[in-house]
Amino acid sequence: MSQTVFKPNVDSTSNKADLESQPTLITFSENDPENPLNWPRSRKWAITLVVSLSVFLMPLSSSIVAPELSTIRDDLRMGSSLEAVLVLSTFVLTYCLGPLILGPLSEIYGRVVVLHFGNSFYLVFNLVCGFARNKGELLAFRVLAGFGGAGGLVVSSPVCVILIHGLTYQVGAGIISDCFSKEERGWVIAIYNLGPVFGPSIGAVIGGFITQYTTWRWAFWATSIFDGALIILGLIVMKETYPPIILARRKQKLSTPNQLYTTPYEKPDQTLTQLYRNSLLRPLHLLRVQPIIQLLALFYAYLYGLMYLVLSTFTTLWQEKYHLKTGPSSLHYLALGIGYFLGSQICGLLVDPIYKTLKGPDTGKPEYRIILMFPASILAPIGLLWYGWAGQTVTHWIVPDLGIALFAAAAMVSFQCTTAYLYEAFTLYAASATGAVYILRALTGFGFPLFGPAMYRSLDFGWGTTVVALVAVVLGVPAPVVLWRFGERLRARSDFAVG
Repeated sequence: MSQTVFKPNVDSTSNKADLESQPTLITFSENDPENPLNWPRSRKWAITLVVSLSVFLMPLSSSIVAPELSTIRDDLRMGSSLEAVLVLSTFVLTYCLGPLILGPLSEIYGRVVVLHFGNSFYLVFNLVCGFARNKGELLAFRVLAGFGGAGGLVVSSPVCVILIHGLTYQVGAGIISDCFSKEERGWVIAIYNLGPVFGPSIGAVIGGFITQYTTWRWAFWATSIFDGALIILGLIVMKETYPPIILARRKQKLSTPNQLYTTPYEKPDQTLTQLYRNSLLRPLHLLRVQPIIQLLALFYAYLYGLMYLVLSTFTTLWQEKYHLKTGPSSLHYLALGIGYFLGSQICGLLVDPIYKTLKGPDTGKPEYRIILMFPASILAPIGLLWYGWAGQTVTHWIVPDLGIALFAAAAMVSFQCTTAYLYEAFTLYAASATGAVYILRALTGFGFPLFGPAMYRSLDFGWGTTVVALVAVVLGVPAPVVLWRFGERLRARSDFAVG
């Protein structure tokens, strides 16, 4: 076993007892085969494939029921469309909040254990969703399936904060950052990010054709089969990648009564209770006291809620206004996926060059990360208005698709700019800052689809989207302006942000 062991420094007056009482530091050596960075590329890519497919499957699972809500409502004799929409919303709620529960467990037991547990938990309850006999069973199983689905987010979250002797180190993209060096991560993360981008739209398309040609229960059975295959593949290729856990296991093997060892990642007073306090309470505290986070969380969460409002009502537009069958109508969800993809690529290509240009020879500011939010905050409501009025007047089908694609692209740009700003403005507390935003995001992703059907029944698609677009203007347009003008002053007065 290749390893680096550092003996403690002692002076000539130190006796043997003092020497033996001091623990020996264990770290990875340069070519240590147990260091994930030194693993064969085939193993790294196999692990990346499993994680990427897991992250793709869960947003797909959230939206696959969107075209089937009316069928589920009739089959299970639900009292209203609101109860049917809960089948979509409850999964989103627990899927988004689940990382706050599972995250601390990954720091104690490792990434792979949490991933296997989450996927297995999801498999059991997603499978029984297909056998639900009434609305109560379906909703309960759906809630639990969403919690299990969060396992993939935990082990591959964009920022995982590890506390080491009072310092905070950011590890990007979870398992990917464990296995790939900084020079290799760009392309790998780009592939990994395709799952969250295309998962919701592809799921809705699949759900539409399942509804048209078979029973809605196959939406759950098909995704369970997919997840079962992923679990088997994961058991074959997955291996723990989290350095603190790998070194902790090595320490346990080496330690004897006469010789103690330690690792750079140990924090003796860190307990699971403390991890949960940081995971749950610190994000809530930041959301309560930090104006920057409050502003960005409101805008981010509102756009995220609108995304799921559209997902839950999109099929209604094409079936009631354009008189399409469920299968063909679900193909229009691809417009959302194309919009998200274009937004992510546009932001990815432009955000760094813009930052470097504004920074020049000086030190950069987090505010340089939000330049693209200026046009995005305007284009998002324009896309909504375009989509709503084009749909209500039943123009050619490409017109509302272009409108909703514009909204999706602008929303994705805003999401990425918000995340980049928070990472740079709250460096040591980036995970808690983004966690605060995600808490509010989970609530809107859960709540917005609940009022969507009633709103469109009362106001139709034109005036209904006008109302939500006006709120998007009120929340979105001032956000980058306020940050640009007052962000530096707000950060200087904050105990958590970089001044």
